[in-house]
Amino acid sequence: MPQENIVLKNCGVIDPRQIATFLERDGFQALEKVRREMTPEAVTDEIKASGLRGRGGAGFPCGLKWEGTRKAPGGEKYVICNADEGEVGTFKDRYILERDPFTLIEGMAIAGYTLGAKTGFIYLRAEYHHLFDLLENAIRQIEEFGFLANFTIEIREGAGAYICGEESALMDAMEGKRGEARYRPPFPTTAGLWGKPTIINNVETLMNIPRIIRNGAGWFNQMGTERSKGTKVFSVSGDVPKPGVYELVLGSSLRELVEGLALAKNTKMIQIGGATGRIVPYEQIDTPLTFESVLGAGAVIVFDQSRDVIDIVHRTMEFLAEESCGKCTPCRQGTEVMVETLARFHRGEGLKKDLKDLADLSEVMTLTSLCGLGQAASNAVTDSLQHFKDAYESRVAGN
Repeated sequence: MPQENIVLKNCGVIDPRQIATFLERDGFQALEKVRREMTPEAVTDEIKASGLRGRGGAGFPCGLKWEGTRKAPGGEKYVICNADEGEVGTFKDRYILERDPFTLIEGMAIAGYTLGAKTGFIYLRAEYHHLFDLLENAIRQIEEFGFLANFTIEIREGAGAYICGEESALMDAMEGKRGEARYRPPFPTTAGLWGKPTIINNVETLMNIPRIIRNGAGWFNQMGTERSKGTKVFSVSGDVPKPGVYELVLGSSLRELVEGLALAKNTKMIQIGGATGRIVPYEQIDTPLTFESVLGAGAVIVFDQSRDVIDIVHRTMEFLAEESCGKCTPCRQGTEVMVETLARFHRGEGLKKDLKDLADLSEVMTLTSLCGLGQAASNAVTDSLQHFKDAYESRVAGN
């Protein structure tokens, strides 16, 4: 299946430093349309009808999030673009920001109009500091053309914390606190940044908004599957001849992406969704890329037959243990215990009881951790035990 460029429509076509090149390709027509022809309620209804779901990993319906924030009491509301992109193996938001910052800002301005928010923030990953001037330049040009009207956009830089990709930890960081997941409820839609109603969408999600407004919910809704509408942008890396950023209609198979576009061969397994994503063995390479199967934030890391499954899972868990904010016990201690246990298998000194202990601990962490990091931290362990159990059993040294 060929690529379907919707989010990436302008990437490589416009000059990201010159707004004139964006205006030549119908830039800001969607923003003008909503201000001229649509009420905030109508915009929300259009996004809901499109079936757009968040592209940051959780896949929450975008329209419902907007509706909840719009209806929340309070005169001061905020729009946040999550450009943290700290997930392992994900670089598609960086690719978008480097090539088309104007569509992102148009999407944020539409969100501001819909919610009645006067302030928006771009939370930029610390490692993306080189993009700060590019974004500032885009905002300045858009302001000079008068497209932002009563909406102000500011850039806030992160400090390199993986946990701050989680929306509540992100807001804590923006408020000058240590980035930690919050207890919920209340949810950001009613009590977000500084206790005010807030929507948080990632870069890719907001890039879809102007397209939906211009072309209509029906146009977007006809792409994809029953529960996964539109396209998805993927970052493909690992053991592939053609790593890069690809956009496919949701429901396309993993094989079309990995073998058809990235030209992978001799594949053992694919990790989808980053460190907290799922591990898919080659035997399941025809799995459809949807929210109801495997998806996550869009990271696709391919491993060939030369790779050691235990080594990959061990390194993944070391990363998650390091990046855990430590607020809740299941994640703080669970990841450390998993690192210790996996290290034994890595040395060929695993115990037979470790297999059951890993499975039991995985279940406890999933059910009791505070946020998505701890809840999904054990995915690599669970999936590798299911699909590559022989790799563990071959390194059992005792009971």
